Amino acid sequence: MRMTSCLRVVAIACALFSMPASAQDRTVFLTIDDGPLSGMSNILRALEAEKVPATLFLVGEHVQASKEHKDLLAKAKASPFVTIGNHSYSHAHNRYRSFYSNAAGVLEDLEEANKVLGLTVAPFHTRLPGRDVFRLPGVTREDRGIGHAEDELEKADYDKVAAAGFYLYGWDHEWSHDSRGKPIQSVEQLVSEIGTKFARRELVTTDKMLLLMHDEMFSDRYDGYAKFRALIAALKAKGYAFGHLKDYHR
Repeated sequence: MRMTSCLRVVAIACALFSMPASAQDRTVFLTIDDGPLSGMSNILRALEAEKVPATLFLVGEHVQASKEHKDLLAKAKASPFVTIGNHSYSHAHNRYRSFYSNAAGVLEDLEEANKVLGLTVAPFHTRLPGRDVFRLPGVTREDRGIGHAEDELEKADYDKVAAAGFYLYGWDHEWSHDSRGKPIQSVEQLVSEIGTKFARRELVTTDKMLLLMHDEMFSDRYDGYAKFRALIAALKAKGYAFGHLKDYHR
């Protein structure tokens, strides 16, 4: 009996040591770009319903487009689940090479967005339009999706805005969308991809994932409220934690 008990204990211990790290030690940071647009109301409703945090990287011009958008900004700022991030004033009008050819202009654009968003105290959580760049305390990474020569030219821009108090966040994985804003991966496929990224440690910061999404993915035309809640529920079921952006680089 004693030998059987010992063998059982050893077997249990071996099983525990062979298990992967708990998903609870793995944190997903939900980040949504480009608002306020047609999905923002559903995003705010879903965050309130699920009680999880997210960062909304907003565009100054989109806020100023209508009273409804200004009201959405006010509602987002009042939510305990939302961090407001700066995603530029103009979104570079989608002309990125021209935008990043002028470092002083990039800084002026971000500062104008701060005024619209009411961001007054540094550090300013920021995602540059069209660029997967990190400039955080202890975390620096260039955009690997653009050519080396272009990246070298733009480093001065990144460094200039970082020195002015803008914390720059790229991303680890994306819930992709087509040209109309329709989500591409199913929730199940996306959650599987997230699990693979964690398992392979393909992350900028160990056990922390910045998940990129876009506002229009969550519009009513794509059943956005239900889809966003389904994603959050699926991640909860896998045991993932959800992080506030201020805790990302700690």
